[in-house]
Amino acid sequence: MERVYRLVMSCPDRVGIVARVSSFLAQYNGSIMEANHHADLEQGWFFMRNEIKASSLPFGADKLAEVFAPIAEDLNMQWRVTDTGVKPRVVLMASRDNHCLADILNRWHNGDLHCDIPCVISNHDDLRSLVEWHGIPFCHVPVDASDKSVHFAEVERLIEEQHADTIVLARYMQILPKSLCERWPYRIINIHHSFLPSFIGARPYHQAHERGVKLIGATCHYVTADLDAGPIIDQDVIRVSHRDQVEDMVRLGKDCERSVLARGLRWHLEDRVLVHGNKTVVFN
Repeated sequence: MERVYRLVMSCPDRVGIVARVSSFLAQYNGSIMEANHHADLEQGWFFMRNEIKASSLPFGADKLAEVFAPIAEDLNMQWRVTDTGVKPRVVLMASRDNHCLADILNRWHNGDLHCDIPCVISNHDDLRSLVEWHGIPFCHVPVDASDKSVHFAEVERLIEEQHADTIVLARYMQILPKSLCERWPYRIINIHHSFLPSFIGARPYHQAHERGVKLIGATCHYVTADLDAGPIIDQDVIRVSHRDQVEDMVRLGKDCERSVLARGLRWHLEDRVLVHGNKTVVFN
């Protein structure tokens, strides 16, 4: 894979942003391999993502960030530079359901996800053999229902120890405490087995069946302190009918969950997701 630097930014909209960034890169003979931008007219906010061929620049990613900083400051940007030569570290978390975890591990094993997975954390021991077959350490951290703080303290320690860039809740069925959510803002990704904002919380397929819906879905979103209310990365739906029981909805919904989580994680790893307020711009 061609090594690239990604320059991702958002700022108050004004005339000349694209020209200024492009001129800056041209000054150093930077070759733009992909360029995306979007102006939110209601919010007056501008979003941009550039992929620059690393070998075209006379310096590395750190120096690129250093020389770009004055422009970013002048334009009041929220921005970052990432280097595809450095694989992001993704810690996976799951409980007992294996469909999302198995799908991610398979994609990673086949080289379809550009990341390292240093460990999988689970509050149950059921998925150990699946994880260890892939040569990944499995960390069983039980939950004491009377005092969950011990569990979350160990989870936080493991995430820190592994220097995780991203945490993925692949059907991890515990609600993260506010402190943990705030420590890794927009770096914790969850898959919810419902087309949010419908059927928030537990047993959404049962809620959907009782309501008699004709579409069920899945939502990949960033985790915040507000349950199932973080910025949405991706969603998809599948049609159901009066013939489908809860078990049918669960079976059909799992396909949605797998594909939605995989897409959301890939876009996140590729710096295609920009958050503004409680919304996202996804350059997919």
